[in-house]
Amino acid sequence: MRLGEGCLESLPTSISTSTGADAIRLIDVLWLEQGGDRVAAAFEVEHSTSIYSGIVRMLDLALSGSDLHATAGLFLVAPDARESEVRAQIARPAFNRIADLEIAYLPYGELERHKEAISRFGSGLKAIKAISRALP
Repeated sequence: MRLGEGCLESLPTSISTSTGADAIRLIDVLWLEQGGDRVAAAFEVEHSTSIYSGIVRMLDLALSGSDLHATAGLFLVAPDARESEVRAQIARPAFNRIADLEIAYLPYGELERHKEAISRFGSGLKAIKAISRALP
């Protein structure tokens, strides 16, 4: 199927009008709960862009002051070679409370190795959580 097939054309009103909506709108992938307007998970893909900005967007979502925050997880998706950079950013004093948010690192290599099993057997986030790495 084509990328974007089955996706919403616009965010639900509860998300698009929430505190921090301008930053939340910039998150690469928002996985919404089925039939609802709550965020089940969020994925910020940091291929060559700043890890810092991805973390800040996740924080904006998590701390938006509403019940929209990701209920199943926040994921920083990046190349395997950037893991140390992800961990260095998470370790910054500015992000000292990030552990409460359960942000995880999802390396490209793990997605590549497990993509067929995920597409064949997965319908939820269980497989994604199993291959992600806890931060910090």
